[in-house]
Amino acid sequence: MAALALRRLLLLPVTLLGLGILVFALLMMLSPIERASLYLNQDVPKTDIQVLVDRHGLDDPIPIQFGRWLKNTVTGDLGWSKTARQPVSSARWRFLPATVELSIWSTIPVILVGTWLGVVSALNHNKAVDQVQRVFSILGWSFPTFVIASLALMIFYAKLGWFPAGRLSEWASQDVFAQEFTQYTRMHTIDAVLNLRMDILWDAIRHLVLPVTTLSYLSWALILRVTRSATLEALNQDYVRTARAKGLAERTVIYVHVMRNALIPVTTIGGLLIVGLLNGVVITEIVFNFKGMG
Repeated sequence: MAALALRRLLLLPVTLLGLGILVFALLMMLSPIERASLYLNQDVPKTDIQVLVDRHGLDDPIPIQFGRWLKNTVTGDLGWSKTARQPVSSARWRFLPATVELSIWSTIPVILVGTWLGVVSALNHNKAVDQVQRVFSILGWSFPTFVIASLALMIFYAKLGWFPAGRLSEWASQDVFAQEFTQYTRMHTIDAVLNLRMDILWDAIRHLVLPVTTLSYLSWALILRVTRSATLEALNQDYVRTARAKGLAERTVIYVHVMRNALIPVTTIGGLLIVGLLNGVVITEIVFNFKGMG
């Protein structure tokens, strides 16, 4: 086992180098002028684009460009963000807290609600509740992120006006960026608590409802199906029949004996699912105008 882990670790640098060569090759498919256009803004006229090419060495020999690109990547210099109009390193620390905040708030309902729905579905096997939740999970697993996000935005924001888009209301945003408000983490919910501003906390939570629900619904489907299958398998085990034969209360049988074993595969896939939330975060942030990495 240790030898296998060591071989995997030794292959990691080779894999990263191969990935780096692939990414660099894709960048080289663009001409120097096309790559220099990323640096254009209102302060740099388009007539000066050749100046940008010379300044950043975009027409240097490919080996020199690759060495420079590899050095910058290793040192954390990821270039210029056309969207944020600033270096990626600066934009990352500016927008990453919002993405982390959204991911953290989405993780809680994904694990808790998804697991609970799966157990309820298994305990009502082939009944109406089970059938409804199976359809619920299939729909959540089938629809793309932007479809669910667009429907939620259209219904609960545009039509009903229950929950707003964006990250904060205008008044709350002004208070957050005021000198009196200390941004400890740049996560508005946490900073609002630390600054004892419950009004900003409530406003931030209202803005989180739609994106969190969207991300959670997409992940509930998998957690629900895995929990349901694991619970059904555990219910048919001999130790469950023995526990019932001893006269234990059904609640004790379910929560002590069944769920303890059924949650093992859920725990395994839950960690991967939390990482997988990042796949939908970018699209969700764009749809809801949530100023994060998206």
